[in-house]
Order: sequence, then structure tokens, then C-alpha cells
Amino acid sequence: MTTTSSALAPALAAETLPLRSVPAPGEPAAKAPAAAAFHHRPVRTEPPAVRILLTVIALAFLGLFIGLPLIIVFVEALRHGWAAYAEALIEPDALAAIQLTLIVAAISVTANLIFGLVASWAIAKFEFPGKSLLITLIDLPFSVSPVVAGLVFVLLFGAQGLFASQLRAWDIQIIFALPGIVLATIFVTFPFVARELIPLMQEQGTAEEEAAVSLGASGLSTFFRVTLPNVKWALLYGVLLCNARAMGEFGAVSVVSGHIRGLTNTMPLHIEILYNEYQFVASFAVASLLALLALVTLVAKTVLEHRLKEEEER
Repeated sequence: MTTTSSALAPALAAETLPLRSVPAPGEPAAKAPAAAAFHHRPVRTEPPAVRILLTVIALAFLGLFIGLPLIIVFVEALRHGWAAYAEALIEPDALAAIQLTLIVAAISVTANLIFGLVASWAIAKFEFPGKSLLITLIDLPFSVSPVVAGLVFVLLFGAQGLFASQLRAWDIQIIFALPGIVLATIFVTFPFVARELIPLMQEQGTAEEEAAVSLGASGLSTFFRVTLPNVKWALLYGVLLCNARAMGEFGAVSVVSGHIRGLTNTMPLHIEILYNEYQFVASFAVASLLALLALVTLVAKTVLEHRLKEEEER
């Protein structure tokens, strides 16, 4: 009898516990007391005075280091009126510098577009020996001074460089000519496209590509119909940044160009020469073109970031 009472004690004790009410169909479940208390806990934030102060400091910093220089560029460019501004832009050396800048940017962006797509596709979608080394090499221009990069090309392709004899035998000039400027620009800009695509491709994984291949799609068909549409906004974003850096590059191009007026001066180099010669209106007029490029890049960057965020949320 004692044994039976001991065995039934837990059951009887359970019957005395309060039963939880089961919500009817369609009725929301009751929240736990702890969760409810946490839910109603007031959100803590900084006092309004602190938020206003931080906002004012940030706006003042942006106005001083970004807004004010842009305003000064346009004010100085138009100091003597629109006629002097237009004359500075249609001057033969200025036109040659603008044309050379556009040619170099077009070649560099195209080369980096192809390299960025191939490198990011290989790194994100495949495993192969030397993958870590490739990622490190892509980041190399971020850690090497552009001037040092230009000097490296001079040591390789200059008159006393490592390949000087072969270049003379083939009558090819790289340094102080268009090829050297293009090589230097490609070097300093090639991480931009790849660095925008690699994280996105790695996050997307390989499930869609594997599904396409299992359905009989070839490698190129999978790339153009599956991979490329998924990264189109990030690709345009990388191309935009690459183009802005290519048109504004100074250090590496300055070393390999030779500063030949009308031949090897890009827009940044032409601006420096005009400024050193005290032609301030002309120098700021050409600089205003780069400033306009910066503003267009900023607007396009904002739009592409918005589209890329929408693409990631889908």
C-alpha cells in the first residue's frame, strides 16, 4: 500500500499544478512573462543633444573636406567667366589630355572588367591550388604606393630596364608612351571590380550553377545566364569605381608618362602643369571636369547601392 501511494504521488502532484490555457485556433499564444517584460523594456538611446552634436560634427567635416573644395574648384574655374572657361577646355593640350584620359580609362576598365569577372568566378565558385595567393595578389595594389608601381614598370620596360634590349629590337616603346600609362593604370585599378564581386559570389554559393549544369547547361551558358545576372549591379558598381580611379590616377601615371605635352599628359598631369605655370583658371577648368566626374560617380554609386541592396533582400 505504501509503495502504491509513493508511485501515485507524482501523478497526484501533477494534477494539482495549474494547467496552461491552450489558445483557440486563430488566437495568438500568450507571451511568457520574461519575454513580455523584455518586449516592453524602453529602448535606450543617446540624448538628443548628443545626437545633434554628432550630426553637426559629421556635416561640418564633410562640408570642410568635401563640399568646400568642390565649391572652390568651380568658383576658380569660372572666375573670368564662361568664355575663359570654355577656352581653357578647347585648348589643344587640354583636348589631348582629355582624349588620352578617356582612352586609358576605356582600356583599363575593359581589362579590369574581364579580369574581375574571371578572377571572382574562379575564387568564389571553384577550389584550386594557389587560391589564397591569388586573393593576396588582388589586394596588392591597395598596399603598394602608385609611385612605387610606376617605378617598377620603369625598371622593367625603361631604357635601362630588364626588357630594354628586346623592346628596342622589336621597336616597341612602353615607358613615356600610351602602353606604359595603360599598364600603370590597370595595376592601380584592377582590385576594384574583383573586390566587389568576390564577397557577393561567395555569399550566393554554387547551388544555382550546379542546378543549371545538372540540367545540361554548359559552363559558359551557366555563367552568362545564371552567374552574371545575379551579380550585375555589383559588377556595375565595381566598374564605376574603377573608372573614377582610372581617370583620376596621378602617381603611377606621373612616373611612366614623361610629362610630354599633347602626347602623354592625362588630365591630372595637365592640371599640375597648368597650376605650376600659374594658369589658375585653366587648371581649375580642367579640374572641374574631374570634379563633375566625382559628382556623377557619387550619384551613380548611391543608385547602384540601392539596387544592390534590393537585389540582396530578394
